[in-house]
Amino acid sequence: MNLFEKVLNQKDLIENPPVLLDIGASGRIHPGWKMLAKYSVCIAFDADERDFDYVNAESSNYRKLHVFNCIVSNKSQTESDFYLTKSPHCSSLLEPDHESLREWSFASFFDVERKIRIKTENLRTVLDKLDVQQIDWFKTDSQGIDLKLFKVLGDAIIKKILVAEFEPGLMDAYKNEDKIHQVLAYMDEQKCFWLADMILKGIQRIPTHEFNSILKSNFTRKLARHSLKKSPSWAELIYMNSFNDDAIFTLRDYLLAWLIASLKNQHGFALKIIKQAEKLYSNELLVEMQRFSYKKLKSQLFSWRLIPYIKLTSIKRFFK
Repeated sequence: MNLFEKVLNQKDLIENPPVLLDIGASGRIHPGWKMLAKYSVCIAFDADERDFDYVNAESSNYRKLHVFNCIVSNKSQTESDFYLTKSPHCSSLLEPDHESLREWSFASFFDVERKIRIKTENLRTVLDKLDVQQIDWFKTDSQGIDLKLFKVLGDAIIKKILVAEFEPGLMDAYKNEDKIHQVLAYMDEQKCFWLADMILKGIQRIPTHEFNSILKSNFTRKLARHSLKKSPSWAELIYMNSFNDDAIFTLRDYLLAWLIASLKNQHGFALKIIKQAEKLYSNELLVEMQRFSYKKLKSQLFSWRLIPYIKLTSIKRFFK
């Protein structure tokens, strides 16, 4: 049994397993959850059944999986309009902003094939029905309403979330969508999260009709989307809890936060968490976890990431 498995098999985490919330679950299982899945409870939502087979296929890999084929909202209503687009990954509660999208190469992905009425659930109401008191890892790709859904959780849940992942836009893809600057501002105001990663995503800024007239086949269009210069259009934001308030966290939270930070290669932060935990709790495993973090930090000093720095330093010295 490796160290991560030892952590996940601690009594605190067996009795109170990790809770993963996945909104907009179509596509593929979250890579960051593979280590945690069989020890965790996952709550997954997606309204577009065309791309939801993976959840059923992966259900046996979770300790418990709750799947909801419905729209989750920050409002209390039983039905909502839902826009089924050409690409299932672009389907949304919000209407696509076709006027703005036409300046981008992938505008056709947002073509609305059908507008349907679909069952809608208030996110907080669903969690209350499941008797969920804590979310450890919040992941949403709701196509425009990430921040609205996060806010509806309420302060008590938000302040104890260990990881929060959003995928807001920089460009205008939907009408009245939550944009990246709004997410950044809100999370900064909370004073209990720090931005652990930001992965910029992009697409080509070329009017759709020009893109399609120059590139006649689907094959050449696919090549172009990988080879032509991309402009930043949206981003994956990954926040981690700062653990500034000892009073609201338990040993279970420290163990899980350390594990997640380690999985994210945030070994400096993992070390901070475990040293903080050692001041509050007596547990032999904490010593082993601290040694692991120290070892990982030292090993990164001589990792492949240093190669560009070493090359640049050598060149500068040569020309002195």
